[in-house]
Amino acid sequence: MSFPTHRPRRLRRTETHRRMVRETRLSVDDLILPLFVRPGEGVEEPIEAMPGVFRRSIDRTVAECRRAADLGIPGVILFGVPDRKDPTGSEAYAADGIVPRAIRAIREEVGGLSIWADVCLCEYTDHGHCGVLSGGAVDNDATLPLLARAAVAYAEAGADVVAPSDMMDGRVAAIRRALETADRADTILCSYAAKYASAYYGPFREAAGSTPREGDRRGYQMDPANAREALREVALDLEEGADLVMVKPALAYLDVLARVRDRFDVPVAAYNVSGEYAMLCAAAERGWVERRAAVLETLTSIRRAGADLILTYFAKEVAEWL
Repeated sequence: MSFPTHRPRRLRRTETHRRMVRETRLSVDDLILPLFVRPGEGVEEPIEAMPGVFRRSIDRTVAECRRAADLGIPGVILFGVPDRKDPTGSEAYAADGIVPRAIRAIREEVGGLSIWADVCLCEYTDHGHCGVLSGGAVDNDATLPLLARAAVAYAEAGADVVAPSDMMDGRVAAIRRALETADRADTILCSYAAKYASAYYGPFREAAGSTPREGDRRGYQMDPANAREALREVALDLEEGADLVMVKPALAYLDVLARVRDRFDVPVAAYNVSGEYAMLCAAAERGWVERRAAVLETLTSIRRAGADLILTYFAKEVAEWL
């Protein structure tokens, strides 16, 4: 018998020794802060379902980026909330759209920050879907050139990373070709490769005004029951030219994240999404969990499952704690 010779508790007895043998470490370097950008000036509009998160005008977004950089957070990802929507989401790929203008302003004022731009049409279409519609259904192939135009617009504005989240087939290849043609070969492409049709996106859809007017996104986002399919999606996106890949959401898909990490030797990101954020905020507000401990445990679990980078609305708090 191993006991009493072997006593694993010896290495847990003090905080010093727990630190010394800790297998997974959460660092500010792991964090990406999502931001919602809207038109106007001096605007900081609270999002009811996401306490502490705001839709901000460009000037306030720049100030928020400066705060993030001062905390050591290496990057932000921008989501546009335009004042005009149409069937093809033209504001998504307009050179003077809300996100390109925000990128230029951030680039000018906050040096060294990695600027990511989400590439999708859902915030910009009047029907709320991630692509253009034909006969009431999303037309995959007709959507690809529009996504490519959006990615080029963001890259030309100064984005370091473009991140397609639409889940159209072939969009990584279309975007990579467009970036090469536009002489933007150095732009990093982070694919939301395994993005599930999740119930945890509700607060985001409030924030971005992107709830589909009719139907849902299960015809193009992944079925929550599937894990092997995620590996195929990741493999296809890497073959098409993605530099890193993402699993979204994070918490309900830690098993998928671990499988992706084990199978592919590329950087892997995970999105700690709006519903996950809102649940923790609500529980902490009611005193059901201790906020700091629960947040750090949650993000550590995402790192432990294999994420190199974590997109999280908790980024500023965590940076201060760490």
